[in-house]
Amino acid sequence: MQTLWKKVQALVGGHAERLQVARLCLENGLAIRKDGIYLNQIEIPTARIARGAGVDRRTVVETVRMVSGDQSLSAIFGNLQSAGLSLRGVAKQLGLGVVEITAEDPKTVGILSSSSTLLADAGISIRQALVDDPELVPEPKLTLIGDRSVPGKIIPEMLKIRGVAKVSVY
Repeated sequence: MQTLWKKVQALVGGHAERLQVARLCLENGLAIRKDGIYLNQIEIPTARIARGAGVDRRTVVETVRMVSGDQSLSAIFGNLQSAGLSLRGVAKQLGLGVVEITAEDPKTVGILSSSSTLLADAGISIRQALVDDPELVPEPKLTLIGDRSVPGKIIPEMLKIRGVAKVSVY
């Protein structure tokens, strides 16, 4: 089965700027509908999308038209939603602990399960788990945000998890 990103690339062909608009929408959970681009139910002005993607406003309009004209892409992009609040940037201010894990291969099964078990065994409740999409992010990471700081002694245990390449705690 063709991945979503490969399908988008095939559809836009040699139009690198349209690909930038599609990527911006995917990375931010912005829905592309017949009449525009939305963050959940809030319409985002075309000029703002253009600025964010580093393209001309007309490119955004053409990307919306292209996606809306393809049934399978429209079914996907039309239903995208923002994942909501991320505590990653404010964890320190809220007294939360953050563990960032980089996998040797992002398709390795069990990293989230094993790492969350280690945190639970240390009495840390996970407030949020964020996983980067390996199709969209060159070096995807798993970020676990706990209800308190994470003790350094957990790092060697996490590095023993099959498929884990790097662990950062902050």
